[in-house]
Amino acid sequence: MEMDQRRDELLQKALATLTPSQIEWVWAVTRQFNQPFEFHRNEASDLITPSVLARLGDSLRIHHSFSRQPLSKDRFEFALESALNRSGLPAVLVASRTNRGHDITINGVRVSLKTQADASIRPDLLHISKFMELGKGKWELPLLRDMFLKHMESYDRIFQFRCLLAGPATYFYELVEIPKALLEEIGTGKLITQKSSRQTPKPGYGNVSDSEGKLKFALYFDGGTERKLQIKKIRKELCVVHATWRFDSAPIEESIPR
Repeated sequence: MEMDQRRDELLQKALATLTPSQIEWVWAVTRQFNQPFEFHRNEASDLITPSVLARLGDSLRIHHSFSRQPLSKDRFEFALESALNRSGLPAVLVASRTNRGHDITINGVRVSLKTQADASIRPDLLHISKFMELGKGKWELPLLRDMFLKHMESYDRIFQFRCLLAGPATYFYELVEIPKALLEEIGTGKLITQKSSRQTPKPGYGNVSDSEGKLKFALYFDGGTERKLQIKKIRKELCVVHATWRFDSAPIEESIPR
């Protein structure tokens, strides 16, 4: 109780020092926190605790106090690192933004973080537009598949943060884990070269299907100038949804008192 009182006193003192312009921005954020919201976590999640759920959700609501654009990958990474550490889960982002391996270490576990917020996003299918670069070596699908499997050794877990609804009045995000074991099934997948393509080198697919012939996911070896690997049509039902965040957002101009 004394701590709460002390915090309130410090807050009142800090607010008294702000300029009228600064007060308007503070008001916009507090108004955002009074908008309707629904945060849900998978109770089996070992990553999203109730504290992480709330802190990450509040970061999203603050972001959309000032922007209608979905949270970018770098902002998501920093928001997640902060939410984890403030919730007692040690997390450290890699020092280099160009690291070819994992993005963050959480409790000693190497984690790859992906994001998706394109206009054509589908609720039931995940898409990673650039999982890795394929370099300038030999362009042979079995070699490229093995390069992918080798690259996977750099990760222990893979998550994708997805914006399924991007306002302007309501936003909806979810955090999905793509099982590493699922992607490793490409070792027995079917490789198909797109011989009719005009690209050089020719692109190709690596398809993994279930026992009924339904596609689980596909690797797309893009033979264009970027020479990158995409992962397409990952069935979300084969993944794990750790948490969802849905909330309303008030336009800034409506948030500031006159």
